[in-house]
Parts: sequence; C-alpha cells; structure tokens
Amino acid sequence: MCSHEPGSGHVKGRVVALSGGVGGAKLVDGLARVLPPDALTVIINTGDDFRHLGLWISPDIDSVVYALAGLSDPVKGWGRRDETWNFMEAIRGLGGADWFLLGDADLAMHVERTHQLSEGLSLTQVTARIACALGIRAQLLPMSDDPVATQLDTDEGWLDFQDYFVRRRCMPAIRDIRFAGAATAMAGPAVLEALADPELELVVICPSNPFLSVEPILSIPAIRTGLMRCAAPVVAVTPIIGGLAIKGPTAKLMRELGLEISAAAVARRYAGLIDAFIFDQSDAVPAPLEGVRFVAAQTLMRETPEREALARAVLAVAAQGLPLQRRTL
Repeated sequence: MCSHEPGSGHVKGRVVALSGGVGGAKLVDGLARVLPPDALTVIINTGDDFRHLGLWISPDIDSVVYALAGLSDPVKGWGRRDETWNFMEAIRGLGGADWFLLGDADLAMHVERTHQLSEGLSLTQVTARIACALGIRAQLLPMSDDPVATQLDTDEGWLDFQDYFVRRRCMPAIRDIRFAGAATAMAGPAVLEALADPELELVVICPSNPFLSVEPILSIPAIRTGLMRCAAPVVAVTPIIGGLAIKGPTAKLMRELGLEISAAAVARRYAGLIDAFIFDQSDAVPAPLEGVRFVAAQTLMRETPEREALARAVLAVAAQGLPLQRRTL
C-alpha cells in the first residue's frame, strides 16, 4: 500500500501545490525532486474534466501524473512519451469523434479511471490508486470529487472548456468565464486537511493559467476558505514572461478580458491570497502591491534542472520568512 492514500498520516514540513496542466506539472515535478519523499501534496484542477467516447478524461490530473512518473511527452508537452496512435486512426476510419486525441497508451489511463469510477470509487480514490501503481510518492488530490465544469462565454456563445480549447483551438474570443457546479461542490477531506495541517510550511500556486486552471480550484468555497485561513505563506509563480504566455491561451485570454498581459497583472489577480510572487528575472520588477513580496527568478522550465532550480527558488522564498497577509474571507 502506498503511504499517501487519502487519510494517511501527516508528514512534517509539508508543501501544498495548486496546479493545472503542463506548466504547473513541470513545477510540481521540480518540487517532488527537491523535497523529501512524501512531503508534497498537489491539489489539481478538474474543471477541464469531461466525458468523451464514454470515458472519463481528467487532463490536468494526467499531466501531473505523467510528469511525476517520468512518462510525459517532452516535445508536445502533453500526453505520454513514445505514444502511438492506432486507436485514433481506427476511430477516424469509423467516422468517430477524432477531435480529441487519445493515444494508445494514454487510452489505458482513461479506461482504467472510468472502470474504477464505475465500481463506485471516488475520483480521489482512483487518482491515489493510479499514482501508487506508477510509484508516485506525492499525494495527488483532485480539487473535488463533485463535477465542476469550466465554461466560457465567447463570440460563438457558451462553450465547454474542451470545445473551446481543443475542438475550436482557442479561436473564439472570450467574454466571461464560469465554473458550473463550483458553488455547491465539496472539497475532499484530504484537501482541507492538507491546507489545515499544522506542519504545512508553504502553499505554492504553480505557473498554470490563472483563469482556467487556478481559479477553478479557488472557486470551490471550502478550498478558498481553507487557503485564506492557512497559517503557511502562499507563493505564486508567474505564467507570463515578457508579455507572453509560456504555454497556452493565457495571454490571449487576458487581452480579450481587457487585462494587461504581464506578471504584475497576474499578481494583482491573486492579491489578498498571496504573500509573495515570483516573476521572471528578465522582466522589470512589478509595481508594489500591498502585502506581496516580489522575487525574481528564472521561471522558464525547458529541462529538468530548470524545474529543480525554480522549485528551490520557491522554497527559498518561504525559508526567508514572509509576513503573512491579513487575509479576509
């Protein structure tokens, strides 16, 4: 039995990371490499989850799992390395839905997850079992076992996340975002326990898309309350370098929502929640923001050493001691 099935005992010096997909998964991997075994808990966005071809797909969970298991594709940045595509070719030949790519090895993940869910296990339990099978020591927690769906109001009307992100390739202009089901979704007990852990030393908001990956997590009332009440410092890492998104539609979305495309704008988005913000060392120091310490670091993570270096930089910020925000609910 793996040591971090939900409900396992606390480990001293714990770090909690909030993560979405590819960018967040890279920093999570760096943290797992430099922290002691079992010291890391990851709360993962499930607002992207959806059912496709009868299978339950959890893209951000899979990105984190593949990164920590050493299975992620280093070229595409998503899916499994050394993937083959016989299944998709067969589906295409049958006239089936081929807009969402499912590789042959990746398909096993979705089939097994769907099977275990059909047996009555929760998404949290299934994720723990999969992580254990792949030798992952970090505790991986979906933000909720209840369905929460990220939906976008576009110039083509309301679209579910995967319709916007994959089928329409982020082309429609965004006017608004909502997280259907979030108001009544329950955070898993292990999620709240992690945020309330007296041995918690740091909460990291990974360089994931603030709007589509982090805010779905924060939209669950109990998680936001737990984060506001936690006694550990909260440090966020920019997903924007030089006015450009490291990956994904973050910059496009900010522009369409009338926001400045900068690390500073992301920091302001998190104002009231964070105690420090790490921006890229190539950018100018953001304007002062009350209660937030700005720290420069190399935030672009091309290779494993850069993931580890950024993880150490994040941990160093907390080790220096931070005056905690007077967070208000």
